[in-house]
Amino acid sequence: MTKTAVIAIGGNALIKGKQHQTVPDQFATAAETCAHIADIVQQGWRVVITHGNGPQVGFILLRSELASHVLHTVPLDSCGADTQGALGYMIQQLLGNRFRKAGVDVPVTTVVTQVIVERDDPAFQNPTKPIGPFYDEEKARVQEREQGWAIVEDSGRGWRRVVPSPIPREIVELRAIKALLEGGFVVIGVGGGGIPVVRDGNGDLHGVEAVIDKDYASSLLASDIDADLFLISTAVDKVYLNYGQPDQVPLDHMTVDEAKRYLEEGHFPPGSMGPKIEAVIQFLEGGGKEALITSPENLARALREETGTRITIG
Repeated sequence: MTKTAVIAIGGNALIKGKQHQTVPDQFATAAETCAHIADIVQQGWRVVITHGNGPQVGFILLRSELASHVLHTVPLDSCGADTQGALGYMIQQLLGNRFRKAGVDVPVTTVVTQVIVERDDPAFQNPTKPIGPFYDEEKARVQEREQGWAIVEDSGRGWRRVVPSPIPREIVELRAIKALLEGGFVVIGVGGGGIPVVRDGNGDLHGVEAVIDKDYASSLLASDIDADLFLISTAVDKVYLNYGQPDQVPLDHMTVDEAKRYLEEGHFPPGSMGPKIEAVIQFLEGGGKEALITSPENLARALREETGTRITIG
């Protein structure tokens, strides 16, 4: 039987650095990752792709602010929808071109995806996710007062808006994603963690000013479609203990219990590897078979067990 993989690609797969942020730059960078994903599909895997969108949402917010004297601003949920469409277009075009040149008849499509969060999620009382541009303190306080934003100082780099990051509970377009996958499509979904929405007393959905963690939403999707593999693409070829230190240790394999212990010991910080490991644990404890963490250029090699960190339940 054909196996199914959810491949979560991070920001490094779309933007290499401050000197390579333009849309053509993003196409060039994403093309490299898409080449490796195409290799995986050609190996016979059914694939759902998820992706980050933090920098792209930041660009929209900055443009919106700079143009606010002549045009309406863009709410955060619409920013998420905009970037899902734009980045989905980019990935599906690059993959489609790659398949056509290889003589492979695999259609690719993007599903603009809403993800339900709970209105009473504690995250709404404690915004922690930085978004948008940096400000000096004076401008930040003006925004705080006039826009009602939560503002924090961000690691000595300036002041920045923070928004809630609630836990994803339900993927609204799950049936569509499943149907497309069954129909032979490569599907791009829950981009940027999905557009966060809440359900009101009448059952209607409404967007909220929040950002869902991409890896948590990808983990939920992987569980919901009974994926055989949850593959997270990030900036490193493997997960390391004591990362960045002279005594760093690469990990070829971890069990869930080991991953939990390493988390408690502080090896995986909240701002970097921590959420990825937590998302993997959630997937595996929910019945998932296997997870893999590696860099974009090593996706296909990691599937062949030549690199990457493999995580299993035991």
